[in-house]
Amino acid sequence: MSRLIALFVCVMLASVSMAQLATSNGTGVTLRALDKLTGRVTDLQVAAGQSATVGRITVRANECRYPEGNAAGEAYASLTITEIGEDAPVYQGWMIASSPALNPMDHQRYDVWVLRCTTS
Repeated sequence: MSRLIALFVCVMLASVSMAQLATSNGTGVTLRALDKLTGRVTDLQVAAGQSATVGRITVRANECRYPEGNAAGEAYASLTITEIGEDAPVYQGWMIASSPALNPMDHQRYDVWVLRCTTS
């Protein structure tokens, strides 16, 4: 139990230090999508404010941020993911490239995670 608490404290401290990091906005985001049923992996490049469809889901990239002066560094992407035939989004929030399990999309068929921000 004490290890779990220590891990939680470390994650919280890391998130506080990341929140203070100066960032730049990318022009879009590079994502990877996995169809767990077929095993098919698809890489998507989605411009900020645009959408891309893979299988039955549509991914909208709202924004992508990266550490100022280091476009190859960490990527933080705001995404809205909808499924055909569903009214509510199946995911809406920020994903972090180095920690996809921190705020994952919980879907029975698809996994989506951020690889990096695009800058041009």
